[in-house]
Amino acid sequence: MTTANWAGNVVYSARSFHRPTSIAQLQELVAASDRVHAVGTGHSFNRIADTVGDLVSVAGLPPRIEIDAAAGCVTVGAGMRFGELVGPLHEAGFALANMGSLPHISVAGACATGTHGSGERNQVLGAYARAIEIVGPDGEMRTYRRGEPDFPGAVVNLGALGVVTAVTLDVQPAFGMRQWVYEGLHDLDAVDEALSGAYSVSLFGYWEGAGFEQVWVKVRDGDPVPEPGWLGTTPADGPRHMVRGVDPQHCTQQLGEPGPWHARLPHFRLEFTPSSGEELQSEWFLPRAHTAAGLRALDAIRDTIASVLQVCEVRTVAADDLWVSPAAGRDSVIFHFTWEDTPAVAPVVAAVDAALAPLDARPHWGKVSSRPADAVRALWPRFADWAELARGADPTGKFRNAYLDAYLD
Repeated sequence: MTTANWAGNVVYSARSFHRPTSIAQLQELVAASDRVHAVGTGHSFNRIADTVGDLVSVAGLPPRIEIDAAAGCVTVGAGMRFGELVGPLHEAGFALANMGSLPHISVAGACATGTHGSGERNQVLGAYARAIEIVGPDGEMRTYRRGEPDFPGAVVNLGALGVVTAVTLDVQPAFGMRQWVYEGLHDLDAVDEALSGAYSVSLFGYWEGAGFEQVWVKVRDGDPVPEPGWLGTTPADGPRHMVRGVDPQHCTQQLGEPGPWHARLPHFRLEFTPSSGEELQSEWFLPRAHTAAGLRALDAIRDTIASVLQVCEVRTVAADDLWVSPAAGRDSVIFHFTWEDTPAVAPVVAAVDAALAPLDARPHWGKVSSRPADAVRALWPRFADWAELARGADPTGKFRNAYLDAYLD
C-alpha cells in the first residue's frame, strides 16, 4: 500500500498501513484502533485522508457488484473503481447517470468528497446513492438509507463517520453516446449557452487569450448535436487531449464515434494512466447564476493563473440535498484548475480563492485551497447539522485527523 497520495504532494503520517481482505478483518481493525482513517485511490490533493494512526484501504475487500433490476439500483463494494463497475453494469443493460473525468477513482471516495461529472441536469456522483454501509468506531456495521433523517449528511461524509464498505447507487437503462471536441470558443459571453449545449459539456482553456480553446461535448443518442459553427467554434479535425502537447490516446473516443455511456462520459480511458501525477488540482463551485461574474473575476487575474497552469476546465452540476455537497442547494458552475506541481502554486491558489470568495465559491473537499476553515464552514447552511452528525457517530474522534479537526473543533 502506498505511503503517499497519487500526486505525491501528501506523504501520509500514518503509523501503519492496512489492506484488509474481509469485512471481518476491517471491523476488527477499526474496533481495536484508537485512530484510523480510510484512503481511497489517493486522488485527493490535501490531507483529507491522512491520519497519525492506522491508514486503511478497502481495495482489498472482495469485489461486490449486486444489481437489483427491479429496484433500479446496484450495490458496489466501496473499494472498487468506477471503471470496474461499469462493464458488468452495462452488460446487464444498465447505466449510471454520470461519471467523473477519471474512471480510476473509487466509488466510496468519490461519494465522500462530492466528486462529480458534468451536465446542468446531472448531480454529483454521491447524489445517486441510496444507501451507505459504514463500519463505525466500535467495529459494528451501520447502514444509512435514503429517506432517513441523517442520510443527506452521511453520503458526502469526508471520512468522518467511519470506513465505508459499500454504496448502493441508482441506475437507469443503458444508453449510447457520442463525443465531439469543438475548438475556439472565443466569446466569454457565450460560455453559459455552451454549458447548456449537451448532456455533458466541458470547456478547456489556459487563460492566455480570449475564451476557451476546446469544448468537449458528450451527446446521448437521440439528442441534438451542435452544428458546425456553433457559437463560432470549429469541430476538431482529429482526437484531442485537453493539455497541450499530450498524446490523446489516453482520452475517450471523439469525432462522433458511437459508443456506450461508460466509454464516453469520462474524459479518460480506464486502461491508461492519464498522467504521471506530477500536478496539483483546485476546484471551486459557484452558484450557476454567477457564471459570468466568475469568468470576469478570473479574467482579471489571468496572468497570475497562467503562470503555473496546465489547464482549466469549466463544468456544471445540478443542485442536490446532501448537507456538505459542493452543490448543496444550488445549481453550480465549477472552475477546475490543474496546476504544475511547484511551490509557486500556493500564492496563485490564494489569488483565485480571493477572487472567487465574494461569489460564494465553495472549494472541493479533496483539492487544494487556501480558504480558512471558518470561512468554508459558513458556505454550507447545513454544516452545523453535518458536524453534529459526525460528532455523534464518532464521539471519541477515532476517524478524525488534522484536516477534520479544523472543521469540527
